Amino acid sequence: MEKNRLAISVDIEDWYHIPAVTGSSFSEFSDVEEFYENWDGEYDFLTAPTHRTLEILEEMNIKATFFIVAEIVNHYPGLVEEIASKGHEVACHGLNHECVIDPKTKEPRIKREKFKNQVSKAKRILEEASEQEVNGYRAPNGYVAGWMLDILEEVGFNYDSSVARCSLYNKTDQDLNKIGTGPYIPKKGKLDPGGDRDFVEIPWPFWEIGPIRLPTAGGPLVRFLGRRIIGAGLKQSLKRDDSMFYFHPIDISRKKFPKIGNMKKRPRYWIFKGEVAEKRIKNLLKTFEDYLATCSDVAENID
Repeated sequence: MEKNRLAISVDIEDWYHIPAVTGSSFSEFSDVEEFYENWDGEYDFLTAPTHRTLEILEEMNIKATFFIVAEIVNHYPGLVEEIASKGHEVACHGLNHECVIDPKTKEPRIKREKFKNQVSKAKRILEEASEQEVNGYRAPNGYVAGWMLDILEEVGFNYDSSVARCSLYNKTDQDLNKIGTGPYIPKKGKLDPGGDRDFVEIPWPFWEIGPIRLPTAGGPLVRFLGRRIIGAGLKQSLKRDDSMFYFHPIDISRKKFPKIGNMKKRPRYWIFKGEVAEKRIKNLLKTFEDYLATCSDVAENID
């Protein structure tokens, strides 16, 4: 019997892309453009840990899916090209990491036509830089709605990996009770499974303990919860079906990030990053080394 697979993904974004700094209703700067117009300090905390990420993946012989914010192409010359040259899949993480739905109200922050134009532009930018077709999308900050999937399919994406059902939060505009951890075909206009279309959703894993579902996809939760909890959720999710894991290069950055805006009120947000986070990520990759795949591999496995 064939083993279920764990899609390994890397979200390429820098410290200023988080919603406390740019791209949300409570950001210090309304968008990335305003950030660059007003920020006169160091901004590139991404290049060095991305190079380290590529080294780790090469050492472990892993091919991953890199969900990249398209504006990275302009501000970090050569970085996307380097990722693609290493044989990794390039996917889209939005044009500038702006939340498409409001984190609080879950209402659209961007009109549908504007979203369509943005993701089309982002796809084109990443395809030109990587010289490969960009088939996958992950919503910035994980805020996603069913209508977004319809537009993604319309402009040529084959899959999305943004939906996270758990007991701690809901970053969508609907109830997620029908969604598990295995890849599925979403209905038109909804995030629910049961659709009939050529588009796949790869949801995020969780660790089910009685009525509680702890989110265990990775990302900042590797820093907050540690590898044992994340590993338990991944193991349980793999028993159900294919699953996914992700992390950010900035999780393993050794540098201290600037504290501006709401980040001043969250002094523990970047706790356990750097060497600690790198060790946890490497241990998780080693633990599941027999299950690893790209997101495209998993998306194409849907019957």
